Amino acid sequence: MLLYYQAIKTITRRSHQRWMPMTPAIGPRPLSSLLARGVGFLILWVVLIGTTPINLLIGLAAAAAATWASGLLWPAHGGIDALGLLRFVLRFLPQSIVAGVDVARRAFAPHPMLQPGLVACRTSLPAGTARRAMCALMSLQPGKLPVAVDPDGTLHIHCLDQREPIKEQTAADEAAFCGMLRDGAGHG
Repeated sequence: MLLYYQAIKTITRRSHQRWMPMTPAIGPRPLSSLLARGVGFLILWVVLIGTTPINLLIGLAAAAAATWASGLLWPAHGGIDALGLLRFVLRFLPQSIVAGVDVARRAFAPHPMLQPGLVACRTSLPAGTARRAMCALMSLQPGKLPVAVDPDGTLHIHCLDQREPIKEQTAADEAAFCGMLRDGAGHG
């Protein structure tokens, strides 16, 4: 994540655009929310690393640090709607699989049909956490990568084939992303 942040910061600095630094969320976090996050991070650690005593000890420290960091990064207003998140995941996962198969097909083709380049797409999300989160999620999909954002909200997306409907796909991605945000979460 740090490398992603530094790369985007470098790109925006080179194009004379202002980078909006991440600001910590204000307001106290309920203990139950922090506890649930901590347990979630520890479970993730155990699934990925294992349950030996030394791994559990390191996992507890990592889960505590991740919980603390998530409290700083989580916005103080708005949030995520559970049903909207489910809809987003049910759209995002199949779309990622299809895109991954398409990229693999192109990679193994004797004469790949590519027309790579940058496509400019407008976003209605205001500068801030929601826009950065949407760009981060878009970067997880094979074949498309947001590389810069203009102050007016124009996303510059590197794609493998400019002939594809990138603008329409980006608009649909943004609509699905906004569908999982609670009121106020997308503003700032």
